[in-house]
Amino acid sequence: MQPFIETLTIVLPIFIVIGLGTLLKQLRLFDEAFLQQTNRLVYVIFLPLLLFHKIGKADFSSSFNAPLVIGSTLVVALGFALAYFYSGKCQYSPAIRGSFSQGAFRGNLAYIGLAICLNAYGDVGLTKAGVLMGFLVPVLNLFAILALLLPHHGHDDKKTPNLVVQAILNPLIIASFLGIIWSYWQLPIPVIIDRSIDITTGLALPLALLAIGGSFSLRRLKGDLKLAGIASIIKLAVLPLLTFLILVPMHVSGSDLGIGILIAGTPAATATYIMALQMKGDAELAGSIVMLSTLASAFSYTVILLLFKSYGLL
Repeated sequence: MQPFIETLTIVLPIFIVIGLGTLLKQLRLFDEAFLQQTNRLVYVIFLPLLLFHKIGKADFSSSFNAPLVIGSTLVVALGFALAYFYSGKCQYSPAIRGSFSQGAFRGNLAYIGLAICLNAYGDVGLTKAGVLMGFLVPVLNLFAILALLLPHHGHDDKKTPNLVVQAILNPLIIASFLGIIWSYWQLPIPVIIDRSIDITTGLALPLALLAIGGSFSLRRLKGDLKLAGIASIIKLAVLPLLTFLILVPMHVSGSDLGIGILIAGTPAATATYIMALQMKGDAELAGSIVMLSTLASAFSYTVILLLFKSYGLL
């Protein structure tokens, strides 16, 4: 019973804050304009500052794990391949195939991934997850573009350059790499700036989770729930299992192994819905995958963390 309670203390606070965001939206203390501005602030300012601060102050040699990065990248590629070839075998339409494939491997690393790693492993976990995310986000964006373009056989790829530029200029990627440079070269951060950033970054994860809750809507569950369920199972169960099977032979262990699995098990990112709209994907299916996988991740993370407790990964 004790391991279960300890696991709930990691998972429940995250989903309680998400639920608070939903409640505040229902009470009309949030509106769409506020949520859009909050999402923009979190994505462009607060989360990049948080990543830069945590990574930049960390000891690079102890925060960077090359096998973890390589193994996690391989998991993303395998997740894409599994979903893409499965959907091809089932002969889904190009729009459905693109949204299904993207939703099955692209996780919400920035909002839920960082929060769950922070709750599970503290600041050290947040820093290691941030370093890992700095390398994974470009890979996720690349495979997301492939997932949506390949079913259409490259037609209407005028939008591709813009999306590639967006991936390169992603503020989370830029902040992560700046932090890595700061950490690697052990560059100092002036005390006044350090304390100012420390105060500011305290807003990042709470605002991110409130924004997820405020954006939650059962009306998005309009797509094929069977397909959304299959994609969610791949994302929440198959990818964490693949991560374990790949990282253990690569001698990744302890908190690094735990962080790799937690990051792999994040629910589908909200960006999958946005990109599906932009690139002729099935937006309703993408929205259903996001909502269903986010709801189910409360259960899947509880199971994963209970297994961590049993095998000494927490």
